[in-house]
Amino acid sequence: MNYQHIANDLISRTEQAVEQVAWLAVDTGVTFKVADVVDAVERGLPAGYPKGDDGVAGRRSIVEQMAQDILSGAMYEDPA
Repeated sequence: MNYQHIANDLISRTEQAVEQVAWLAVDTGVTFKVADVVDAVERGLPAGYPKGDDGVAGRRSIVEQMAQDILSGAMYEDPA
């Protein structure tokens, strides 16, 4: 299993979900939560997508942290 590929794929899927949820919030005026982004990512995953050692709950936790880091900008900060 290529963990780097999975991490990159989840980041990409999470970025897309953040953008979709953000546009939906702008269009509707409805406030969304990070959990809504996580749900959107989970719904878009193909059957059999790797869950990791902690199962779906662990994957959801990782996606939640990714979403928070994307929304805060921490995902794009230079780690120097």
